[in-house]
Amino acid sequence: MFKKYFIAAWRSLKRDKWYSLLNVLGLTTGISFSIFLVLYVIDELSYDRYNQHADDLFRVVTYAKEPAKDVMKWSSTQPPLAPELKREFPEVEEAVRFIDNGRTVFEKGNTNFYETKVFVTDSNVFKVFTFPFIEGNPATALKEPYSIVLTESIAEKYFGKTNGVLGQNIEDADGEVFKVTGVMKDVPRNSHFIFDMLISESTLPKNFADSWGGFFIFTYVLLKPGTEAHVFEKKLQNVIDKFVHPQNMKLAYKLQPVTSIHLHSDMMYEPEEVGSITYVYILSAVAMVMLIIACINYMNLTTARSAKRAKEIGIRKVSGATKASLVVQFLTESVLSAVIAVLLSMGLLMLLLPVFNQLSGKSFSIGTLLQPQILVILTSMVLFVGFASGSYPAFYLSKFNPIYVLKSSLAKSSGNIVLRRVLITIQFSISIVMLICTIVIYKQLQYIRSKDLGFSQQMVVSIPVNKDDALQKVNAFKNEMRKSTTVLSVSSSSAVPGNPVSLNVFSVQTPQGYVQKSIENYKIDENYIKTLGMHIAEGRDFMGLTDTNHSVIVNENLVKYCGWKNPVGQRIMIPGDSTDFFEVVGVVKDFNQKALYNPVGPIMLFYKANSNGIQLKLNGANIPGALAVIEKTWKAIFPDLPFEYKFLDQQYNSQYVADQRRGKIFTYFSAITILINCLGLLGLIAYTTEQRQKEISIRKVLGAGLSEIVPLITRHFVFLIGLSCIIAFPVSWFFMNRWLGTFYYSTQLTVLPFLLAACTVLIITLLTVIYHTVRAALSNPVRSLRSE
Repeated sequence: MFKKYFIAAWRSLKRDKWYSLLNVLGLTTGISFSIFLVLYVIDELSYDRYNQHADDLFRVVTYAKEPAKDVMKWSSTQPPLAPELKREFPEVEEAVRFIDNGRTVFEKGNTNFYETKVFVTDSNVFKVFTFPFIEGNPATALKEPYSIVLTESIAEKYFGKTNGVLGQNIEDADGEVFKVTGVMKDVPRNSHFIFDMLISESTLPKNFADSWGGFFIFTYVLLKPGTEAHVFEKKLQNVIDKFVHPQNMKLAYKLQPVTSIHLHSDMMYEPEEVGSITYVYILSAVAMVMLIIACINYMNLTTARSAKRAKEIGIRKVSGATKASLVVQFLTESVLSAVIAVLLSMGLLMLLLPVFNQLSGKSFSIGTLLQPQILVILTSMVLFVGFASGSYPAFYLSKFNPIYVLKSSLAKSSGNIVLRRVLITIQFSISIVMLICTIVIYKQLQYIRSKDLGFSQQMVVSIPVNKDDALQKVNAFKNEMRKSTTVLSVSSSSAVPGNPVSLNVFSVQTPQGYVQKSIENYKIDENYIKTLGMHIAEGRDFMGLTDTNHSVIVNENLVKYCGWKNPVGQRIMIPGDSTDFFEVVGVVKDFNQKALYNPVGPIMLFYKANSNGIQLKLNGANIPGALAVIEKTWKAIFPDLPFEYKFLDQQYNSQYVADQRRGKIFTYFSAITILINCLGLLGLIAYTTEQRQKEISIRKVLGAGLSEIVPLITRHFVFLIGLSCIIAFPVSWFFMNRWLGTFYYSTQLTVLPFLLAACTVLIITLLTVIYHTVRAALSNPVRSLRSE
């Protein structure tokens, strides 16, 4: 029986090739790009699920609140916390720390490499996290000092193999030799925390974990099964009361489920780029919208063509076909269309997968598409699209009365006009919403690139110097660079805008006396402010070696934060040490040290003649030539260090990579959604003008011109677009207003994106309608009227 329905469905598709092609193309496009978004969403939701104990694994984070200041959320804690939790709380199965070792230079023969994913950790790390070993014993790999565990990629890089490297030595540029005690699989990409090398905690000095004053450790706890995290979290306040004793500041430890970090974390100093649950919701909605629009297109075209199939239905009913058999017949047609579309989609997915990987930053393979989970989703899509798009046409067409049908009374109709107009309005609304969102996102990203940040990003090259004994040569390198005609200015510092910086608690002189405040800080030399195009608002810049280590420059925000009317000469002390103070010699105008998601915060700049970062302001005349001169000088002065550089604008804007990437995904998929809309609209308008061909011909014979004929069809679509705007505008405003709220600095939500989106949809629709209407109006009326 099914074979009969299949043959009839296939003949129906072949009979009307043009509309069948439009339906299949629409469904293929919708299914293909929906699957891409489904892959992206599944990957985003899978972060850290690879851990065997994922549901009981938490990161301890710190919340700090000072008077008249927003709550600060730090992803880090103090070094002694993990041992204290393991020792004093029976709910804790294991506690482990990760300490960032910074950019580390390792040697391989005569070549040196910078490694940025090197961490010091406790020996029990492999009891907490699930990292399969290729070689070595996870239980003992990090017990001894100067032990190191490598990932398979790093083992291959340094030894050319992943097996047989146990007991081998690897040396850093400072002469410290580490023994390889394990090789593990690479950390999965869907992890909130990625590393290449792990060094044993016992390598560090014995007293490194004594201080409760510094927040620079990532701390994780594995709770015993059955432990309620929110109950245990309340007990952590006892640790703060016992060891930390904060003044003028409220501290609290919170437990953050590891599986929620990637999509839900809003902590400062995250080890990796985090995602956004909001974008997951948005892209999931876009995927569903694509399928719905493809289904709407199918329904529109099928119901619009109902008059053509009326006699077929009438004859089938007279011949004994039941309503149920007709429903099955039409559903078979829609499911067959969906099956063809899915088969074409698989080919399109495989073809475009590399492009999507580049766009999304993911690494999907053809094998990913053949996973059981994806095949189940594809099967579900066939059923959903087949039944969703075919259900209404099936029930609508199957209820035709054969008496009226065979008298041709239905042939004068063009299907359920009200339903089609509702569906078209939905399509227009979706298109307008997506266009508005795309314009607003683009405008915000442009605003980020063009906003005055308080410093000059352009033509500034930043070079790291990550070797202790190399710092004494920094001054020689700067002096050599000053001789180059391509370099305008040279400086050194421990950080530049866009880099994470130290956050410490200081005792600050205020009108109310000395008060403890948390202040971000780093070290600069006397040329840093000039090189980065910053400006001194009060006092003076550093003057070189005449400045002592007790001189500091603060930003305007710190002046407001401390309530200083005359900031120059004010003092800042290290808590508990009244003899060691810093004196403010100047105030720099506010600049954005962090991305524009954050407000300008209080910053203190210490003086240091030579730091582990060098900045060079180029004149821009000959960039390749300037870089060649810099590299030649570098190799002469630092022969043991690799030459690596970044332009400051690229380095700073890398903070927005995630938003730019997601913005591109949304933009491209919005364009594809609108394309699917246009495919359906093209077919529907073509069919509508075809249905009204005789009316147009009669009007033409009676003397009507193009100016009278064209509005016959266009006015209905203009009305529907106006109705769509009433729906789309408030929806777009709601979502875009919330999205812009995630930025501390954002562009204004003006009326322009709304007008542009509405006008774009109107112009595309009118051009399509006018083309087909004019084509119908210019055709020979004899052809359409000769049967009358």
